[in-house]
Amino acid sequence: MDKTLLVTGGAGYIGSHTLLALIAAGYRPVVLDNFSNSVPEVLRRVEQLSGAQVEFVEGDIRDAGLLDRLFQQKAASGNPVQCVVHFAALKAVGESVANPLAYYDNNVGGTTTLLQAMDRAQVRHFVFSSSATVYGEPVALPYTEQHRIAPTNPYGWTKAMVEQVLRDWAATGEQRRAVALRYFNPIGAHASGRLGEAPQGIPNNLFPFITQVAVGKRERLMVFGDDYETADGTGVRDYLHVEDLADGHVRAVEYAGRTEAPFAAFNLGTGKGTSVLQLVRAFEQASGVAIACTVLARRPGDIASAWADPALAYRELGWKAERSIEQMCADGWRWQSQNPDGYSN
Repeated sequence: MDKTLLVTGGAGYIGSHTLLALIAAGYRPVVLDNFSNSVPEVLRRVEQLSGAQVEFVEGDIRDAGLLDRLFQQKAASGNPVQCVVHFAALKAVGESVANPLAYYDNNVGGTTTLLQAMDRAQVRHFVFSSSATVYGEPVALPYTEQHRIAPTNPYGWTKAMVEQVLRDWAATGEQRRAVALRYFNPIGAHASGRLGEAPQGIPNNLFPFITQVAVGKRERLMVFGDDYETADGTGVRDYLHVEDLADGHVRAVEYAGRTEAPFAAFNLGTGKGTSVLQLVRAFEQASGVAIACTVLARRPGDIASAWADPALAYRELGWKAERSIEQMCADGWRWQSQNPDGYSN
């Protein structure tokens, strides 16, 4: 089988690490990205690290004409696209609350435009970058894939809606296969220190805040709440190494090619919870840098604890997270210390 894939949003944090994993597994990714949250330098580094040339198209998933041309060109070259790995999405929870229409337009509308173009080109396999935010408040922990779907913000709802669209699309038959990967909390960076998370403006996640304090870009870490019912009072989350997450996408592409199930969803996490302060201490150990913290009140909408049951991914995909919190911190520090200004060094 030909191994050409379309990777939307491939220049992003998770997309770029996944490109390396896909290339190492023998796939030929074609990247579509509009650089709304990334830069072309990322792809240059992927080429350096992989030793492979990365085919790239600058553009937007909502541009139906562009998608048609891309699929047609690959088919005409004798390397038709076999599967789409879809990362291209807006992803900041706070921004989604402030500007929900932009999120529904890009994340939901963009995906339906992409699926329509796939149908015209007879591309049948789809791997979707979903999120554990689809679960909302935990009814029980750990979260299993059977947990109710009840997001608490527009970003989470866009992921849940796209999952429903994929279920309905795949149910129309003709060998359509859709796999949704529900990520927990990806952190860390490529072991080389050449690829990592480079948020534009204020980070949306805890780990880049920690690394930016360590490198002197921020004065201190704000810890929101130390009065939760957890071991040390701070929020507990399931952090996984971005390289483990990338490997999960390779397994999902392989699964889409062999499964008889039209739609499947899998948790990608370690199955272990780590508190804010535990992560800070692990990072201090890995970096040798003390992280100044200030405790503030809880943020509305934050939950005390969340972690995955990743057993289904192990059973069906043969995937499990291999890297420790210590390795996540060491790799994340290597990236941030070598690239204090991200990709604009």
